[in-house]
Amino acid sequence: MKRALITGITGQDGSYLAELLLAKGYEVHGVVRRASTEKFERISHIKSRLTLHQADLLDQRSLVQAIEESAPAEVYNLAAQSFVPTSWAQPILTGEFTGLGVTRVLEAIRQIDPAIRFYQASSSEMFGKVKESPQNETTSFHPRSPYGVAKVYGHFITVNYRESYGMFAVSGILFNHESPRRGLEFVTRHISDGAARISLGLANRLPLGNLDAERDWGYAGDYVDAMWRMLQREDPDDYVIGTGIPHSVRDVCRVAFAHVGLDWERHVDVDPDRFRPAEVDHLMADNTRAREELGWRPSVAFEDLVRMMVDADIRRLKGEVVTA
Repeated sequence: MKRALITGITGQDGSYLAELLLAKGYEVHGVVRRASTEKFERISHIKSRLTLHQADLLDQRSLVQAIEESAPAEVYNLAAQSFVPTSWAQPILTGEFTGLGVTRVLEAIRQIDPAIRFYQASSSEMFGKVKESPQNETTSFHPRSPYGVAKVYGHFITVNYRESYGMFAVSGILFNHESPRRGLEFVTRHISDGAARISLGLANRLPLGNLDAERDWGYAGDYVDAMWRMLQREDPDDYVIGTGIPHSVRDVCRVAFAHVGLDWERHVDVDPDRFRPAEVDHLMADNTRAREELGWRPSVAFEDLVRMMVDADIRRLKGEVVTA
């Protein structure tokens, strides 16, 4: 039985990846940070099938111990401070977690067993002020937030360990990927939750920032499959993962509110305080290499994804259990 260790297993991507690996017959281990209140909602339905280790990306020794105890064949580093607005409020902490944290994991692997295969969660936010569109594996980076800058560091330190030590270390440059498990602070989930609340009479207004910002949004369940495929290759390499179809925040509003029979323009307020200090206006993936070399395809269309999220939020607000 192949064994994998996932940092960030309690997050959106970590929970979907854990499900995928369990379905493939893996023994799945996860890294969790100690907290006074445990938050295992996303993995509660599979928690009995997981082995969890307390560790922290800020603490090298705890990472070494987690890797020694789990003895994985594959490590997926999905943990990070991943909310872009918070990266301006806490830029140093974001750099520690999202940038240097990658180095700590890589160094632990190098010391314990450099044959372990390593996946790093890179981000389309690294492209930032894009130089070309769509963006592919050779597009240069121009990050526009402390989060994006930290992700660039994590990306290149992964490349460095691959080239310097011959480690199987890869980065997936993932464009925005959403699901009903997305945190409420992220714009797509903020919209799906808002549409659900307004449709149920629990709210009337939804504040948002830049409605014109465009992203390449896909389904998180599809994207974790791409992560796994990258670690099954004969040779390590980095891949752009996205749908290749951009949509604006306005498009998310339109689909979400139409799904519950409402006109979004009657309920959405533009709040200048929600605009980023430096905006990333347009992101769109060129997934040609992922299609050709990984055999990867997105399976959930944008409109279906938004409707899925609204339906899940309606069920949650009605008190129903949601594991989608």
